[in-house]
Amino acid sequence: MKKYLEKSGKTEEEALSAALAELGLERDDVSVEIVARAKSGFLGIGASPAVVRVEYEAPEEAVPAAEPKAKTETAPRSEVKEAAASAKAVPAGPKYAGEGVKAETERFLSGLLERMGITAEIDIRDRENGGLLVELSGPGMGAVIGRRGETLDAIQHLTNYVVNRGSDKRCHISVDAESYRAKREESLVRLAEKMAAKVLKYKRSMALEPMNSYERHVIHTALQNFEGVSTSSTGTEPNRRVVISYERSAKQNDSGRPQSREWS
Repeated sequence: MKKYLEKSGKTEEEALSAALAELGLERDDVSVEIVARAKSGFLGIGASPAVVRVEYEAPEEAVPAAEPKAKTETAPRSEVKEAAASAKAVPAGPKYAGEGVKAETERFLSGLLERMGITAEIDIRDRENGGLLVELSGPGMGAVIGRRGETLDAIQHLTNYVVNRGSDKRCHISVDAESYRAKREESLVRLAEKMAAKVLKYKRSMALEPMNSYERHVIHTALQNFEGVSTSSTGTEPNRRVVISYERSAKQNDSGRPQSREWS
């Protein structure tokens, strides 16, 4: 079931960040409509905040579909599939009374990597925007990352599912190995800017190659303030991709006010 949440902030980005933080969701998990753009006013008079409306799936209905979704969308390696079967028997959430999410995350990942035959150091720390960041290091990280990060994505999805099941509030856990995600993010930002420049040059929309939700989120974020273009996601997993669209200079309607724009 679709639900909606409106948030305000000094800028559209700040309002969107507040909505995502409250919902515990990622950028690509929601559709966003700009209800009102921020106005600075004159000498502070007449200033008004930005307002965004976020559309998302109700968590209680989305949770039961999480486990099978990981198996079909992320195409994890066979080792991860086998480890996932064992992970179902690992208690999580409130069953470990008094134990923190960090401890549960380390317990699950240690068992998962052991079943995959991989020895790794696990460093867990808080993220600035909420949630946890897990850094894996050691020999055999190539097997942990997999082709274009598919195995790493599967590990992250399973970790979030197992640690969060049975919990009232979802904690997003980002899992990285040998800084793969940071390096991949840099290349995706360069790709996004390069393609956006082409969209402006040729004045036509362009679709990128199929990407997972994390990669699409990076593209959306990189171009959200890029003048003259907008982004949206199209297609179904695992072939869902980002489309960069050309926006004519008149982001204005007849009354001179900016038009609302929706991302999905």
